[in-house]
Amino acid sequence: MAIEGHGMVRSLRIRLGMVGGGQGAFIGAVHRIAARLDDEFELVAGALSSTPEKAEASGRELGLAPDRIYTTFAAMAEAESRRKDGIEAVSIVTPNHMHLPIAREFLARGIHVICDKPMTATLEEAKELARLAAGSGRLFVLTHNYTGYPLIRQARAMVEAGELGEIRVVQAEYAQDWLTEKLEDTGQKQAGWRTDPGRSGPGGCIGDIGTHAYNLACFVTGLRLESVCADLTTFVVGRRLDDNVHVLLRFAGGAKGMLWASQVAPGNENGLRLRVYGSKGGLEWAQEEPNTMRFTPFGQPSRLLTRAGAGATAPAARVSRIPSGHPEGYLEAFANLYAEAARAIRTARTRGEPDAEVLYPTAEDGLAGLAFIDACLRSTAQDGAWVRL
Repeated sequence: MAIEGHGMVRSLRIRLGMVGGGQGAFIGAVHRIAARLDDEFELVAGALSSTPEKAEASGRELGLAPDRIYTTFAAMAEAESRRKDGIEAVSIVTPNHMHLPIAREFLARGIHVICDKPMTATLEEAKELARLAAGSGRLFVLTHNYTGYPLIRQARAMVEAGELGEIRVVQAEYAQDWLTEKLEDTGQKQAGWRTDPGRSGPGGCIGDIGTHAYNLACFVTGLRLESVCADLTTFVVGRRLDDNVHVLLRFAGGAKGMLWASQVAPGNENGLRLRVYGSKGGLEWAQEEPNTMRFTPFGQPSRLLTRAGAGATAPAARVSRIPSGHPEGYLEAFANLYAEAARAIRTARTRGEPDAEVLYPTAEDGLAGLAFIDACLRSTAQDGAWVRL
């Protein structure tokens, strides 16, 4: 049976499992929507909560078969790996401290892993997981979802083609205001685990959103970060992790950068922005207006590029679904990573050669993100001294 979807003829849906993402969770629902948007995956199994009662109730709500609702991820990995119709991939949408043990279990049983970011809670865990992923023979997809936006793909292609010339300056910022007060004391689930070093790791704002800004800067420019000068601050009294971040960046080859991330900046909802300037021109993009990007060749008027209209090129068109003038955003970008994962999994089924166009963040990107967090923490501990990654 062949089904048409997202510009490709495909076979039956990929069987997907999920760990975490049960009742009351935000990111689990996002992953489920993204996985189904192009009709590439079917959720067939889950260990959706560490609380057995909630795991059972969450599985029933999602219509999972009773014998495929699990109360532990270990039981799920063992049972699904034994089934002829067992899952081919698992989505990990738990707090950070659980990513390594869950991924380890499923990779060891030959199941592809799609993992939310950051990859792990600590750098040492990231090193171990990167090693396990490399030796597993299975895919490891890290959902830095902003890399899925069409114009971010176009920006990357423009830099690679030399349209900006030699990259000199990179500015990335990610500003929010939702933790301006001590929301974690109200019982709010998302605030609770993100400000808990036991579940989030030693980085707060730097790990939650700072890694997104850092990943985007490197994804678009192709630059490798060498050293940082960081000032991580906790403004809310009694909070255990940082909620505001300022970082100076030095890249290999001489480019310089600045990164600001904050969760205590009133008036900012999801202000992820990227500016890249080279010897021939500059690019500016903002996540809250993701379907447009400003490109200014040096000495010429600025040009407004749009996702599927004026100035759009093949890299943007490849991951666009609808005509120009119809906005695509967060969910579609997330879905683009799932679509890329689906293409890679279907290739792996037949042991074919990887498609050069397929592009998604990997365990190596996850390791780079944790190295960035670690360097920022070390720099802050040394009163903002420059430290190497």
